Amino acid sequence: MPQIAPSILSADFAHLGRDVQAMEEAGARMLHFDVMDGHFVPNLTVGIPVLASLRKMTRLHIDVHLMISNPDEMAEAYVDAGADMVSVHYETVRHLDRLLMRIREKGAKPGVVLNPHTPVSVLEDILPRCDFVLIMSVNPGFAAQKFISYSFEKVRKLRSMSNERGLDLRIEIDGGMGPHNVAQAVEAGVDWVVSGSAIFGSEDPLRTFQTMQQAAAQAAVCS
Repeated sequence: MPQIAPSILSADFAHLGRDVQAMEEAGARMLHFDVMDGHFVPNLTVGIPVLASLRKMTRLHIDVHLMISNPDEMAEAYVDAGADMVSVHYETVRHLDRLLMRIREKGAKPGVVLNPHTPVSVLEDILPRCDFVLIMSVNPGFAAQKFISYSFEKVRKLRSMSNERGLDLRIEIDGGMGPHNVAQAVEAGVDWVVSGSAIFGSEDPLRTFQTMQQAAAQAAVCS
């Protein structure tokens, strides 16, 4: 069943543990953890100490998205700190095949992220190495951006590539996702929908999460 992955980028950092526990109680199975370095993207966020602290207080699968310029040097440290999944940007990795294998050998699921301008065709050879692919539907670096309209078409192309090869690939999407377009995402072929500001910026984050999860489940049944 498709899953909504709340992104802590938009949570209340003064009460991060509280917000994470609330999402877990609401039925979330995944937590999206954005790491930004101020180099690859124009912003700074959390890192290994925060991840290690969260790992101690939640059973949720932690999905770490490395928006950093040196993932080759840092990816394994995030697995050691508690990541269940680690995704790295195609645009930043020199030896992608090797890094994906290293992440897997460490015990986490490896994934590749594509920026909006990067076509899915670049994954033609590496796709069998990926457990999942994250399609960025905004330009990475900031929360609460407007959804880029051609992102669902990229999802459909990627799903077709995966099906043609008989791969068990999960597709994730991140950026501008909320109750208004979660069903469209699932219908296009998305398995995991990342949502930050739409959830944590709403008047009732728990209800918003549950509304999105229900919409995703219904779309999966109908598609």
